[in-house]
Amino acid sequence: MFKHKRIVIGVAILSVVGAGAVFFIWRNRKTETQVQTSQKKPVYSCAMHPSITSDHPDKCPICQMDLQQVEDGPSSTTNRKIVFYRNPMRADVTSPTPMKDGMGMDYIPVYEDEVKNEGVQVQGRASFSLTPERQQLIGVTTSKVAKQRLLHEIRANGKVAFDPELFAAVEEYRQAILSGEQMKDSAYPSLREQADALLQSSRTKLKLMGLGDAQIRRLGSGKADSMNLLLPQGHVWIYAEVFEYEMADVKNGQTIEVTSPSVSGEKFTGKIASVSPVLNAATRTIRVRALVPDPKGVLRPDTFVNVKIQVDLGDKIVVPTDAVLHSGDQNFVFVVSENGKFEPRSVEVGSKTRELYAIESGLEVGETVATAANFLIDSESRLRGTLQNAKGAHP
Repeated sequence: MFKHKRIVIGVAILSVVGAGAVFFIWRNRKTETQVQTSQKKPVYSCAMHPSITSDHPDKCPICQMDLQQVEDGPSSTTNRKIVFYRNPMRADVTSPTPMKDGMGMDYIPVYEDEVKNEGVQVQGRASFSLTPERQQLIGVTTSKVAKQRLLHEIRANGKVAFDPELFAAVEEYRQAILSGEQMKDSAYPSLREQADALLQSSRTKLKLMGLGDAQIRRLGSGKADSMNLLLPQGHVWIYAEVFEYEMADVKNGQTIEVTSPSVSGEKFTGKIASVSPVLNAATRTIRVRALVPDPKGVLRPDTFVNVKIQVDLGDKIVVPTDAVLHSGDQNFVFVVSENGKFEPRSVEVGSKTRELYAIESGLEVGETVATAANFLIDSESRLRGTLQNAKGAHP
């Protein structure tokens, strides 16, 4: 009887010890699981396609760039809703369910927050966000939209004018004026008509040779010496050939700066006197005539010169030229908000200088635009636009 009691007690003790061991092991494993679950895993992302992520070093399935570690954090995808799955090699191919492509690669899940429509203003492109780390990784730079005085410099080739034909044309015009004066009281109408026709023809010829109305009136009044058009004292006439696409900004009275390889180190400044109404079909240029002081007489007739015309375009809203992208007949920029959102926005551009674009509409002073890495930004924006279209196809 006593022996039987000892056996029962021993079995009971072993049962308690075993239960304790099982509880200890279970609690220890649970703790390890909780620790592992709470530990943050590294996140690797493609700089060109931020939606491509991985928990280990890898290559982007789209562009084959190495994924870069951008942050540490728990996988938050468990709380994100998957909208559809995208072919890793073709963004326009999607599936409502997980699957593999023809090469055995898994389709990439696309989450609801990635394709949320935030207002596409440029066709085929969509807004998206980038963290500061990702912006630094791909070399994003930005600039503030500002309003400032815009100065445009037009450069042209030219020469010191020596134009005997123009001198002869001026003398013909003056003779036509004299003939008209003599014939105005003639009893023969045909003679008066011929004199008027000759006067009109000679005036038109001067216009075609580049003289303005004011110059022609002065020459006709006798207040200007026609020899002054050929070899003016203390001055030279400059012919500058300006391309037709720049002519809209050229006006009489604008300042020009002249330099010549034959007169090293000297600059000459003058004013535009007239702009020819005739386009040279061979060179697609229009002749600009300017009078430039040359008191030393160092600029000889037919000397080649380089001309700069300063154009004051007034106060304009401007952005760097690198900020403006072009797609067909549409111009657009990426407006960057403080929270890192890149919004494609259509703009209407005006005059352009070497460094700045005038913005006629689409931007406000103080906004921020992207000025570098725009190729990568635009690629991502087009990808997001494709994803938005795919979302519409898979509600």
